[in-house]
Amino acid sequence: MTDEISRYGPVGLLIRPHHLTPAAVAEWIRLTYTDRVCEVVPGATTVLIEWHSSAACDEAMRELSELAISAPSDAENSDPPLICPVVFDGPDLTAVAALINASEAEVIELITSATFQVAFCGFAPGFGYLTGLPEVLHLPRRSTPRTRVEAGSMAIAAGYAAIYPSASPGGWHLLGTCDLPLWDLQADPPALMTPGRQVRVSVADADRPSRPR
Repeated sequence: MTDEISRYGPVGLLIRPHHLTPAAVAEWIRLTYTDRVCEVVPGATTVLIEWHSSAACDEAMRELSELAISAPSDAENSDPPLICPVVFDGPDLTAVAALINASEAEVIELITSATFQVAFCGFAPGFGYLTGLPEVLHLPRRSTPRTRVEAGSMAIAAGYAAIYPSASPGGWHLLGTCDLPLWDLQADPPALMTPGRQVRVSVADADRPSRPR
């Protein structure tokens, strides 16, 4: 394969893909090595794979050095697209519109017309980093982070979009709120956003009470 691959501990491999997304590579690994892997974790630029044994890791290292990973279409996430209804009541919506010289309605149209994909998860349980944000909305993080961002807050920053699955500090621009339970320990799997899954944002029922700004 043309991707960089290296050992990571006694039973781990680290792949740095050159041509495919880490999410696509991770799904390909899961499908190809179902019986031999313990965990596959895609990140922003790498994929970490934990194998059942050192011997399985050694064998996979040899195989992956010779194999070509399939095209992304062969390793698509099997979950249906996740539709996230959002009330665009976020405290930063007006400021974001001003930053890109657009109206609030135009910002909403940019968000709702995009097709997002969960690139990887991190920061907090169930927190999916979504690619597919229109380039005009690739804004840096806020200069002053908030000490608390409420669960369900839909936000953008640094080329990504996200919906906070739980309350936490955060420095992203808040555009709206979504009521979907993105993280539920009683569910299987507990996270609605899994790497590789497509996500669409829709405008929620206008009759739903908005959250205080």
